[in-house]
Amino acid sequence: MRRFVEEADRGQWTLLPECLDDFIDDSNPVRVIDAFVDALDLAKMSFEGVEPAATGRPSYHPSVLLKLYIYGYLNRVQSSRRLEREAGRNVEVMWLLGRLAPDHKTIADFRKDNGLALRKVCAQFVELCREMGLLATASGSKFKAVNNRDKNFTKAKVQRRRAQLEESVSRYLSQLDTADRQEPTEALATKVTRLKEKLTKLKEEMSKLAVYEKQMLASPDQQISLTDPDSRSMATSGRGSGVVGYNVQVAVDTEHHLIVAHQVTNSGSDRAQLANMAKHAKAVLKAETLDAVADRGYFNSPEILACHEAGITVTLPKPLTSGAKSEGRFGKQDFAFLPEEDAYRCPAGEKLPYRYTNEEDGKMLRRYWTTASQNCALKSQCTTGPERRITRWEHEHLLEAVQRRLDANPEAMHQRRETVEHPFGTMKARMGATHFLTKTLPKVAAEMALSVLAYNLTRVMNIVGIKPLIAAIAT
Repeated sequence: MRRFVEEADRGQWTLLPECLDDFIDDSNPVRVIDAFVDALDLAKMSFEGVEPAATGRPSYHPSVLLKLYIYGYLNRVQSSRRLEREAGRNVEVMWLLGRLAPDHKTIADFRKDNGLALRKVCAQFVELCREMGLLATASGSKFKAVNNRDKNFTKAKVQRRRAQLEESVSRYLSQLDTADRQEPTEALATKVTRLKEKLTKLKEEMSKLAVYEKQMLASPDQQISLTDPDSRSMATSGRGSGVVGYNVQVAVDTEHHLIVAHQVTNSGSDRAQLANMAKHAKAVLKAETLDAVADRGYFNSPEILACHEAGITVTLPKPLTSGAKSEGRFGKQDFAFLPEEDAYRCPAGEKLPYRYTNEEDGKMLRRYWTTASQNCALKSQCTTGPERRITRWEHEHLLEAVQRRLDANPEAMHQRRETVEHPFGTMKARMGATHFLTKTLPKVAAEMALSVLAYNLTRVMNIVGIKPLIAAIAT
């Protein structure tokens, strides 16, 4: 055994360092947490309990619990019960909290009661780093809620579940009919009893399903979740897959991959999120202009117009939704617009002049067509109707400019993927299999703010180092 490192005798008395600070070196990340929280004005951020009550048992200062949560999210310890255990055994946490050890209920209540203040803390750290870049990419990702898929009901799910229950009832009734035609035995009697019990349970399930269906049809989006009422069933990128959870939107700067802005929604679509996230990022960065890159899921004409009016230049691909193109005929992109003549030129060389303007879904649309389609040699490749009609939005030039920017910089989408998918992958890995631990949108938003803060802290510590970051916080 002399050739191995030998362990110490567990019964040996040891004199530990007299000062707890000796355990924490100058490059330990907990010193960043300590300096950052101490520099915050918690009263201004609306944290509860900043001013102690005049009577009753003394409470923990909000800074103690905030430090504990930031440490937990930095080290993949999000549960209040696990944080309680860490406070009693982890030397770093002992140093950070001054050997205070709050119970799990106090820890959980702090996160529950200070959602808005926690989001302000996250925004405050972004403000500290805001001069690190002005080009942002936007994306969204689905995060799992504390709600099993079987506890979420939509119209289609109710129909499928009812069909399954009815099929099971029919099968058990058939087995009972078969049992009635057989000679009675003890084993057969046991089987019949078991089948009747199953039928009783199925009838109870059908009664519950009828109640859930009534609640589902009464909800605005015809969907209910039993465990977390704000969570929603959402499709994911995997074919035929989905998740019951929340849609987290982020804007990430391309230089350092820092999350500039984020928002938690329970809308499964990204189509109405582009302008809101881009404006939020622009405000945080305090920039006059902003270049934003997003994927095709964000393509929405009014959103692109709103970005243009806000001084935000967007680059994103247009979804290929043309029915004519999918059937092998010419798409709108095969027709060239002639601005001088206010007309379109078709692949056969014919011009489609402007005819009239009408309003549809709040958008002013200009209509173009020609009567020469009937005798055109390419008519079978163009339209199945009497003539091919082209619709042009009054702000179509903005959409054309977006396409030109994408054509001029085809690598923009690769840059977007490399930039914005990195934070999502990192945060989901830290969160574990069940992403969120809390329920309802406000509490989930507070939890997401802690995850974003932990991610940004890690990035900045890796980029500039521990000591320079502490010095920047102190100034």
